[in-house]
Amino acid sequence: MDIDLAALPDDVETLQRMVRSLATERASLSEALSEIERLRLIIKKLQRSQFGRHAEHLDDDQLRLGFEDINVDLARAEATLPPTQAQPPRTQTKRPSLPAHLPREDVRCNLGRQTCPCCGGELHLIGETVSEMLDHVPARLRVIRICRPRYSCRACGTIHQAPAPERPIAKGLATPALLAHVLVSKYCDHLPLYRQSQIFARQGVELDRSTLANWVGGACWWLEPLQARLAEHVFASQKLFADDTPIPVLDPGRGRTKTGRLWVYARDDRPWSGPDPPAAIYLYSPDRKAERPVSHLIKFKGVVQVDGYPGFEQLGTDIRLAACWAHARRKFYEVHHATGSPIAAEALRRIAELYAIEANIRGQTATVRQNARQSRSLPLVGSMKLWLETQLTHIPPRSGLADAIRYALTRWDALCRFLDDGRIELDTNTVERAIRPITLGRKNHLFAGSDGGADRWATVCSLITTAKLNNVEPFAYLKDVLERMSNGHHMSQLDDLLPWNWRPETAVN
Repeated sequence: MDIDLAALPDDVETLQRMVRSLATERASLSEALSEIERLRLIIKKLQRSQFGRHAEHLDDDQLRLGFEDINVDLARAEATLPPTQAQPPRTQTKRPSLPAHLPREDVRCNLGRQTCPCCGGELHLIGETVSEMLDHVPARLRVIRICRPRYSCRACGTIHQAPAPERPIAKGLATPALLAHVLVSKYCDHLPLYRQSQIFARQGVELDRSTLANWVGGACWWLEPLQARLAEHVFASQKLFADDTPIPVLDPGRGRTKTGRLWVYARDDRPWSGPDPPAAIYLYSPDRKAERPVSHLIKFKGVVQVDGYPGFEQLGTDIRLAACWAHARRKFYEVHHATGSPIAAEALRRIAELYAIEANIRGQTATVRQNARQSRSLPLVGSMKLWLETQLTHIPPRSGLADAIRYALTRWDALCRFLDDGRIELDTNTVERAIRPITLGRKNHLFAGSDGGADRWATVCSLITTAKLNNVEPFAYLKDVLERMSNGHHMSQLDDLLPWNWRPETAVN
């Protein structure tokens, strides 16, 4: 509305009408600006999701990648220096000793003569200097020939022969060691079967992709009872982490892929010095309906720490939900990253204070953690809620910052659950770490070939992730488990094969 300030009307009603019109235009302009800011934030979030960094800071692995290239450049530059020229000073680090379990092969460097080159006198051994280098022997394939002599009885004419050992795959060529190698390569090292087939071909053995797929299916048949027992252990806990991640699954009827879900449930009592071993279980479903976690947790009673997925809110009354501060923090981080908002920066600072307290009490007992939270974290959380409620009244209601504040306030009771229970963590990072290998595998495998393939993915990942959580080497574990189960390991002793109870019977060749 254009107004000529030099010719304002004297009529009061006209002036009031003009003021009301200006106020309406200003409100409309403010709403439009708020909408523009919200849309710009969405665009920045989409750009960051597609092209930007997905982590909020460089993690240790990313930093190590950068230092690797720098160290390579430094080593190459030093290699060009003459041998007699002094090397530039470098930070001295203590070289770790090589593991004692590795086999040693001696290479003796003797003098070519037994007399002293200075005076011609006879040389006598007075000691030796030993240094070590780490060598690599490439993986090799070998053929195991199973020889069974046949004996005949001349008296009665009968023939006797020892029974053939059981094979993990009926009439198959693969030993348990080769099956374990294929499983670990696919589900732990994220090598699709077609790449493994190419690697075997370079070693002179043609193994078709379909053959490897049959091996995976047969091996998983042996491992399914172990996954079921693992699930019983996980759901017997009173405190779980839960999350899900999408996996593309081939849908032959439509000639494309569909989106299935892998649900991950993890228990880890180590942060509060709990007695039970950590474990993670993966369960596949073809969709993300709320009935999936409801069916998974039908017998569970306790606390489930989750993200903001609404489906978890339909769990039974015997389940209490604890929310994730990392997800709440991420909302403010995205606003601050896109707009530089000082209010978002202050929210990040306040949440960082809670994490600083958690870092000091990690590994303490649940009682110690709860007491520390009541005395130190509770006042911070209380003042943060009042501050967020106050800020919400001073910002545009449709802005990204308002959305971040409302996300936290609507889940406030669940976010505060950690204050009254020392077993509850501040976030769901435990289960997020369990999901990360699935993400890497998804990028390499591209998709699961069927719903059954996704179930097998869940079975093997359950055992591999739990083995790693318990500091068990996955290949040695799966090799030994497949050997024992194919040789008639009794199902009543299945608990002996769970990763935290497992002890190898023989050394891995």
